[in-house]
Amino acid sequence: MAAGSGTIHDLRAALASGVLKPSHLVAEALAHSNQNASHNTYLWQDAAWTMAEAAGAESSKPEGGRAPLWGLPISVKDCFDLAGAPTSCGTKFYRDLNGNAKRDSWLVEQLRAAGAVITGKTHLHPLAYGITGENPDFGDCVQPGHPSGLTGGSSSGAAASVLEGSAVAAIGTDTGGSIRVPAALCGLAGYRASLGRGDWRGGAHLAESFDTMGWLFRDLRDAPILAFPFAPSNAPQPKPFTRFAYVADSFLTDCEPEVIESFHAAIRELESLGLASSSIEPDWWRDSMDIYAPIQAYEAARYHAGNFENIQPDIRERLVWGASIAKPELIQLRKRQSEFFSQMQDLIATHELILMPCSPVAHLTAGADHSQTRMRLLRYTTPFSLCGVPAVTIPCPHGGMQLAAQLDSDESLLALAAQIGKQRAELSSH
Repeated sequence: MAAGSGTIHDLRAALASGVLKPSHLVAEALAHSNQNASHNTYLWQDAAWTMAEAAGAESSKPEGGRAPLWGLPISVKDCFDLAGAPTSCGTKFYRDLNGNAKRDSWLVEQLRAAGAVITGKTHLHPLAYGITGENPDFGDCVQPGHPSGLTGGSSSGAAASVLEGSAVAAIGTDTGGSIRVPAALCGLAGYRASLGRGDWRGGAHLAESFDTMGWLFRDLRDAPILAFPFAPSNAPQPKPFTRFAYVADSFLTDCEPEVIESFHAAIRELESLGLASSSIEPDWWRDSMDIYAPIQAYEAARYHAGNFENIQPDIRERLVWGASIAKPELIQLRKRQSEFFSQMQDLIATHELILMPCSPVAHLTAGADHSQTRMRLLRYTTPFSLCGVPAVTIPCPHGGMQLAAQLDSDESLLALAAQIGKQRAELSSH
């Protein structure tokens, strides 16, 4: 059994029984590293270090399943510190400026304490401030097996690592869609945790008002396992959902026909699980980018102040714009954000869940002009980003669908994702 085959549940069972050893699983994962045409899934990797970690895990097998990720090869987005390795945030400038981290980030600490074996630090769109996975310093990240297709970003290498089988699951971040979009473009499942879950010590923020942590992985049936490590100690027990809303086709004016077809199929899937459905036309979502983009730019400019000239031109322009936003304008933007949040909370309270495509397209062509792509895709992702709500990406034949729930209802949402995965597995076996 290899990292790129079977479910995480199956791998955990094989590891627990001794049929599979961490060192064998990890060695196979490493053998699949950087298999995309751009050979840049990882921005940092040390196979000897990773194998030593696997050997350490093997010699200290936990009892009673108390280490949920024991022996599993996991990749980490290169905006989280790993002791002894540089943190590039997707740029050579920060890689060289910061040098090697002296200690693990909080997130890496949690992964290692849970028995995960880290396979390396993955590619990302510079500063995590983009949605395509293009990177002038380290090369554009293309999909393993599909050299004409970008992975999407900013969690580009995270998606590539799962696709190529060098990780069974990958840590990503999602500010404006950076887990949801790569998952959708690469045919993967994704989980964006509620805003505020997890600790950012040793992690590089882009815009703290919107930054969330999460996972990319293959099979929706594994979703509940990945509530860790973001779940609080007093996380609520999952509760069943009874209904959901989906955006009307009037919102999907720029969606590819195949994506709309997958969207309608996802609606039917949820209905077949017994959930009542209704259509919504949230016209007020048209304001989401006007609120989100300047707040994001303002916060990003504060983190990168003094370093603008070392950042690529298109991102530099956003940072300069963010630095120019005056306090009165920011106060007004925060007021609009609060009003948007209240409306969204009311909408989700009424419908429990909201379903819509992650992206209007199912493919981003490598080498094409994507100067307008960011704005086009963020129209679909920012309504949820503005409110910090959890979301899962449901992989579909064409693109992927995002299903969002109320803040801190992550466990219930992940349980539903697993139901969808089980239903799909049952149908495919018949």
